[in-house]
Amino acid sequence: MKRLTLCVMFIGLMSIIFSLPGRSLAKIDPADIIAVWDFTKIKGNTVVDTEGKGINGTINGNPKEVKGIIDVALQFDGSSDYIAIPDSNFINTGGPFPNRTIIALFSCDDVNAKGKQTIYEEGGRTRGFCLYVAEGKVWVGGWNRAEYNWNGAWLSASIGSNEWHYVALVLRDGKEKVEKDKFEMWLDGDLVAKASGGQLHGHSDNIGIGVTNQNTVFHDNDGSGSNRDYFKGLIEEVKLYSAALSEEDLKEMMGGLFAVQPFDKLATSWGKIKLRK
Repeated sequence: MKRLTLCVMFIGLMSIIFSLPGRSLAKIDPADIIAVWDFTKIKGNTVVDTEGKGINGTINGNPKEVKGIIDVALQFDGSSDYIAIPDSNFINTGGPFPNRTIIALFSCDDVNAKGKQTIYEEGGRTRGFCLYVAEGKVWVGGWNRAEYNWNGAWLSASIGSNEWHYVALVLRDGKEKVEKDKFEMWLDGDLVAKASGGQLHGHSDNIGIGVTNQNTVFHDNDGSGSNRDYFKGLIEEVKLYSAALSEEDLKEMMGGLFAVQPFDKLATSWGKIKLRK
């Protein structure tokens, strides 16, 4: 009986280990990876793109390297720390972009703090994407207000302070018109909501992690200006894909950390893992 119990415990432990996001079993085409900033390779003030097209970021301020939920995270101070991402034909200056997936693993110190806290943004007032925290929720947004009238979609889900979460924005097979259910929000491996949307054309305003680097659009139409809406908390990774990842891929990549239930009396809700050690 003891041997059987130990065997079950071992299998349960292995299922947790191999379900972690950094060890995802999802079958994603490497050609679809635009960039992965997981902060495991930082050289001076350069954040190395560890898996994508070599799109390295530049650190501004003094975010601290700390222990994350998988490996290394950066701790942003909410006032001056951010990462500037250069323009790229793969991210913003090319296009049009009918498909996109943006994923971020983060923990916000205070989700009810005044104002917005940008996790990631690209583009400006005319076209763009953003992921941010505001009003006790995490939000994803997308819009294209020039070539056709996609005025924008913003989806959200309630979260708590000092909790780890995996959030994803997905644009799926967008066309040159607004169509139903083209824009998706995922949280911790679950589909939260869908909204109407269309493809995104090229956009040249600056790209930022942890800040609105140069204009964005939030759900209340705020977001004009540069170096504002700083994030306070931990960001462990931001991933960009030129494809709309499948439900299977998203559940495996994001849900492994939060949906797996350890065995027997050691059961833990991985969606509510707290800081800090």
